[in-house]
Amino acid sequence: MNSTVHAAGTASRSRSRRSRLWKAVSSRYDLYLMLLLPIVWYLVFNYGPLYGLQIAFKNFSPAKGISGSAWVGLDHFKRFVDSYYFWRLLWNTVSINLFSLLFAFPIPVALALLVTEIRNKTYSKVVQNITYIPHFISIVVMVGMIMVFLSPRGGPINSIIEAFGGEPIRFMDSAGWFKTIFISSNIWQNMGWQSIIYIAALSGVNPQLYEAAKMDGASRLRRIWHVSLPGILPVIVILLILDVGHFMNVGFEKILLMQNNLNLESSDVISTFVYSAGILKGEYSYTAAIGLFNSLINLALLLLVNRFARKKAETSLW
Repeated sequence: MNSTVHAAGTASRSRSRRSRLWKAVSSRYDLYLMLLLPIVWYLVFNYGPLYGLQIAFKNFSPAKGISGSAWVGLDHFKRFVDSYYFWRLLWNTVSINLFSLLFAFPIPVALALLVTEIRNKTYSKVVQNITYIPHFISIVVMVGMIMVFLSPRGGPINSIIEAFGGEPIRFMDSAGWFKTIFISSNIWQNMGWQSIIYIAALSGVNPQLYEAAKMDGASRLRRIWHVSLPGILPVIVILLILDVGHFMNVGFEKILLMQNNLNLESSDVISTFVYSAGILKGEYSYTAAIGLFNSLINLALLLLVNRFARKKAETSLW
């Protein structure tokens, strides 16, 4: 008898929750209709293609289709790990992203702090506009500019080197210079745009905290360290987690445009190898396995960093 009454009560509560949900949806149906298009977009273009991931475990043939291709299990993953170029691709991908995090990530924060500390608003706006503009230069144009500036024949950089009695350096043909050029040009192009969110976060810091620090005799650097940075720390942590979430994804288009046979030792990364082997050579299953391997590393890093941030900084994505 008691179990029957309990089941009836549970069913009644469930109907009540569904009734409240439908009432809430029907009262603001226009907002839920606006969500329909992005949901469909995500389902079609992000979740739908996941069906094709199974070719990473098959010997895919376009003539046989996905379902008709032979199952090979983890053979493609083993082939990639055992290949002679595995460690080179992994090191190039990891090192470019690691150095980008170490050098490129803090610069937009520093730029945002600098801009907010400029008392002359006109000068502040000029600095912001100058640093924003490179973001809107297309990648093709950006690589063309890099090649012109670093050209051994008449390039401004080599002209300065020659003026001081040095020999021209073939920067774009040198594996040793590739990562430096790639990361530094990324910093120049993106630091202004990436600083926008930090500037917005700094505008939300309580001005009374600055006044209190000033009354206590704190210098400008002290106010930045003890008020500004703690005020935007949650934003910094969230953006750091997002950056780590695509740690293994390098700027494929830019690297491909800068890449040549002479700098291949440093410029060949997983994404460019997937393009050359998968698109140009037609090794679809093999490169699908490499891409899945890359994505799994990203997922693992995202989960680890998010968990660490939640414990240490009490800020996380979820």
